[in-house]
Amino acid sequence: MRAADGDAADGALEELKRIIKQIRQSWSKVHILVRADSDFCREKILTWCERNGIDYVIGFAKNDGIIGMIDAEEAKQKWEKTARPARIFKDIYYRTRESWSRRRRVIAKAEHLEKGSNPRFVVTSLPKHGFEAAPVYEVLYWGRGEMENRIKEQQLGLFADRTSTATMRGNQIRFTSRQQPTCSCTLYGESV
Repeated sequence: MRAADGDAADGALEELKRIIKQIRQSWSKVHILVRADSDFCREKILTWCERNGIDYVIGFAKNDGIIGMIDAEEAKQKWEKTARPARIFKDIYYRTRESWSRRRRVIAKAEHLEKGSNPRFVVTSLPKHGFEAAPVYEVLYWGRGEMENRIKEQQLGLFADRTSTATMRGNQIRFTSRQQPTCSCTLYGESV
């Protein structure tokens, strides 16, 4: 556990190195893709992945400069014609003013919904050739969110909401020793 006022990425590179070392011990040639949200979009993580042959698709926080590079108006016009969510993807080669050492591929999603504009961005090491923007965002990056849904299902469905100790073993003991409440479900219209 750590204090809430620290950087979410503190210690992430060390854990990434540890995990990838273990993977490489058993599968030395397997392709590895790191997916993470924008809290982990840090120069040291991106550079380490690039130097070690690890691909990544990581959320990138929006800023005024990059928002100006997307087709938000086109997405809005498309939404107005169809009244359905409209997405337009674009590849941008971008370098931050201070934090990145070089230009990187950023996939921009200009999206317009009933509630308004919803721009999103991911930075990736995957090349444009063979990895089009929309599938990288909608399949590879969104896959990260699906994994988070499985964690939420465990926490809610299996009552694993108290896994806040510093060790896996401690969390396991908390999880298995907690008294499980009764639950009910409905099958074919009859309460069980």
